[in-house]
Amino acid sequence: MPSFTHIDEKGNVRMVDVTEKEPTDRKAVAQGVISMNTATFRMIKNKKVKKGNVLETARIAGIMAAKKTSDLIPMCHPLGLTHVAVDFYPEESSSSIRIESSARVFSQTGVEMEALTAVSVAALTIYDMCKSYDREMTISDIFLIEKEGGKSGKFVRTK
Repeated sequence: MPSFTHIDEKGNVRMVDVTEKEPTDRKAVAQGVISMNTATFRMIKNKKVKKGNVLETARIAGIMAAKKTSDLIPMCHPLGLTHVAVDFYPEESSSSIRIESSARVFSQTGVEMEALTAVSVAALTIYDMCKSYDREMTISDIFLIEKEGGKSGKFVRTK
C-alpha cells in the first residue's frame, strides 16, 4: 500500500511539495447523479422552476466551484485551470440527472479534485433550486471516471 503523501514522518499533515515535478497536460473527468420525483424532473426539463434555469445555473456553479477547489479542500494546490466543463444527462426512466465534469490544466499536479468538486456543487445547486418542490432528492454516485497526465499516467474506472 502506498504511503500517505500528505503526512510527514512525524504524522503531521502537510501539503505535498510539487516544485520539482515536471508540468504535464492533465485532465480529469468525474460524475455524480441527482435523483428526484417525476414532477421535479419534468419541471427542470421543461424549465418551469420558479428560481430560473436550473441546469444552466448548476453549470455555472460547477465551473465556479472547480476554480475554488483549493479554498475548500485544505491540501489541494491552487491551479490555473485551462478548461472546465459541466454537462447534464437527464434520464427520464429514473427521474435522475447524471452530471459529468471535466477539468484540464498544464501543471505539476492533477485536477481530479476540481472535477469532483464541480460535479458535487452542480448537484447541490440543483438541490438548492428545487428543494421547495422535493426535499427527498438524492445525490449519489460521485466518482472519478478517468484521469490523464502526470507520473501515474492514465486511469480509467472499470466499475
